[in-house]
Amino acid sequence: MKGLELCEKYFIKYGLPMINRKFAGFKDRIAAGLVGDGSECYGFDDEISRDHDWGPSFCLWLTKDDYEQIGQQLQKEYDNLPGDFEGFERIVSEFGEGRVGVFEIGEFYKKFIGIARLPEKINEWFNLPERYLAACTNGKVFYDPLGEFTYFRNKLLEFYPEDIRLKKMAARCMAIAQNGQYNYMRCARRHEYVAAQYAESKFYSDVISLVFLINKRYMPYFKWMHRAVRDLPILGENIYQTILKTVTTIDSAKKYRLMEDICETIIDGLRKENLSDSKSEFLLDHGPAIQFWIKDPRLKNLSVWLG
Repeated sequence: MKGLELCEKYFIKYGLPMINRKFAGFKDRIAAGLVGDGSECYGFDDEISRDHDWGPSFCLWLTKDDYEQIGQQLQKEYDNLPGDFEGFERIVSEFGEGRVGVFEIGEFYKKFIGIARLPEKINEWFNLPERYLAACTNGKVFYDPLGEFTYFRNKLLEFYPEDIRLKKMAARCMAIAQNGQYNYMRCARRHEYVAAQYAESKFYSDVISLVFLINKRYMPYFKWMHRAVRDLPILGENIYQTILKTVTTIDSAKKYRLMEDICETIIDGLRKENLSDSKSEFLLDHGPAIQFWIKDPRLKNLSVWLG
């Protein structure tokens, strides 16, 4: 059984009855679900995941006023729920505290995005890493009659402002070209194997990030980015399969040709999405073409490499 399914069943069996019984006056104001750090929040957990910070648990989210009134009492009741459920028990690691339990909505999001409200200014959005945004918008909300938590979540899921998305895509194009189309083979020919390995790894990371940006989805933590890209409707399956083939190819020349195939696929995708009108087959040239569409003058005038 997947962890997300287990946790939802656990909430229905024990969490919701506890709320109805002990906090009847707040039952229409408490949100519940499982969101945040952990492979189970992405649906990527397996048997290996179960050795730490996995098992029956959930998050409860309250408004600031409600948290001040019942937060501590609700946490106490949460802690008294059965630890074992359907043969599973959550084993908390040294760094696993604080992932589940009772949270004030703003403070929960602050752990990931650094502020207890929705980002508003361009610079606030610009400095938010994709993996943190992915972590606080993953998982599932089991119960939210008030809708405050879901509103915050849905606003973040609307994705970066378009100018930020364009800036990040332009930067990824530049980095992909530099690491894959230009530097990888040069390093391999010089027998600079560490540099070649770095260029290759950075190439994969930036390619996957770019595909997520094209799809207006946040890229998760590095352990899950390749697995997650497969589910994206635009370029996802193609990029997943070609990267897998590339990374398992030993010969550097063949690997380089596959990198070029990936770049061709991306360029074709950018043109189909009307993101770039450049005729170049060098992905570096598509960075400025994408940046051209940015409306904010300050952001547009920043180096195309930034993002």
